[in-house]
Amino acid sequence: MKQRVITAVIALILFIPIVLLGGLWMDWLTVAFAVVGISEIFLMKKQILISVDFVLALLATLTCVVPDAFFKNMPWHWTKFGVYFAIIMLMLTWTVLSKNKTTFADVGVYALAALYIGTGFHYMAAIRSDTNGLALLCYVFVVVWLTDTGAYMIGRKIGKHKLWPVISPNKTWEGSIGGTICAVICAAIYVMFVDVGYPQLQMIIFAFFLSIVGQMGDLVESAYKRFYGVKDSGKILPGHGGILDRFDSMLFVLPVVAALLGIVH
Repeated sequence: MKQRVITAVIALILFIPIVLLGGLWMDWLTVAFAVVGISEIFLMKKQILISVDFVLALLATLTCVVPDAFFKNMPWHWTKFGVYFAIIMLMLTWTVLSKNKTTFADVGVYALAALYIGTGFHYMAAIRSDTNGLALLCYVFVVVWLTDTGAYMIGRKIGKHKLWPVISPNKTWEGSIGGTICAVICAAIYVMFVDVGYPQLQMIIFAFFLSIVGQMGDLVESAYKRFYGVKDSGKILPGHGGILDRFDSMLFVLPVVAALLGIVH
C-alpha cells in the first residue's frame, strides 16, 4: 500500500501540471503513454522490443495517437487512415519476408493494439484541446475514477454475486452497480459547479453510459492479461502495474466521449 501511495503521488505531481498546461505538452504526454502502452503489449506477448515487428507496431500506434493536423502536410495528401493502412500492409508483407516467423495472427494483434491504444490516447489530447477542454477532461476523470473507486469499495463491503468470474474473479455485480451510481452522483455534482460546455442533464445521462463503457474497458484488459498469463500489463508504475493497467477504462471511454460530442483533434 505504501508503494502504491508513493507512486500515485509522484505520478499526479507529474501528470496534473501537464493536463493543466494542455497544448503540445498534452500531445507529447499522450504520445509517451501510447509508446509505453504498445511496448507493454509486446512484453505481455514475451516478444522483444528490438525487432521489425515492434518498429512497425510503434509506427502504427504513433500514426493513431498524433493530432490529425499532423497529416495536413503529408506528401500526396495522405490521410491518417492511409498512413495507418500502409503500415498494416508493410506488416503483412513482413509475414512473407520473415518466412512466417511473424504470423498473420501476430499482425492482427499489432494492428488492433495500435488502433486501440493510439486512438484512446489520441482522444485524451483531443478532449483537452476542445473548448472547455480542461473541465471536460476532468469530467471524464471523475466518471472513470469514481466508477473504479465506488466499485472497489462497495464490492468489498457488500459484493456477493460475481460479475464475470472467468475474466475477473474479484468483480461483483454489487460493486459494478455501486460504481455506476457513484459516478453518476459525482458527475452530477461536478457539472453543477463546473461548466463543461454542454447541457448538465446531457452530461449526467452520459455519465451513466460512460461508467458502463469504462467497466467494459477494464474487463477487456483483464481478458487479454488472462490470455497472456500476466497479473499486470507492465511495471512502470510500482504498486499499480503498467500504463494499460491505469488507463484501461480511459482507452474505451475517451473515444466514446469524443464521438458523442463530435470532438476532433
